[in-house]
Amino acid sequence: MIIGYARVSTDDQSLDSQTDALSAAGAERVFADKISGSRRARPELDKMLEQLRDGDVVAVTKYDRLARSLKDLLDIVEAIRERGAGFRSLAEDIDTTTPAGRLVFHVFASIAQFERERISERTREGLVSARKRGRVGGRPPALSAAQKKEVRRMRDEEQRAIAEIALLFKVSERTVRRA
Repeated sequence: MIIGYARVSTDDQSLDSQTDALSAAGAERVFADKISGSRRARPELDKMLEQLRDGDVVAVTKYDRLARSLKDLLDIVEAIRERGAGFRSLAEDIDTTTPAGRLVFHVFASIAQFERERISERTREGLVSARKRGRVGGRPPALSAAQKKEVRRMRDEEQRAIAEIALLFKVSERTVRRA
């Protein structure tokens, strides 16, 4: 039996394209999660793994729908294999029910992990470079230095209510407390 697994990261994303592709590939049942791939606790994935039988094949549209890291991907595919089932990724044309498919799976998984690490590395390098040029990331301050001084004066000297100051400066009460 071909069993599909689909995942999107947020509730506002649609599973339709994945479920359609899995059905077209012969999936008789599709388990679907709307949860970040970086979280290992995925209820539908766990339910699917529990119900696997010898000879089943788990199909996904892309292997990154199953896992976000190489270690996680290898662990999940190993759990599938231990239950006597195979793994198939439609986009990468990987099928672990064959020796050649297992080799290709490991090569692709390693390349994907390498690329994710390179993206993180380039991001960190870009942030360091920007800091050297005096650019700091993040949200701009809600209050200027002069406004902070005035907020502190109103709060500490005049003993005005924090809620009143927040309304006056159009900021949150927490911003007033931190000023």
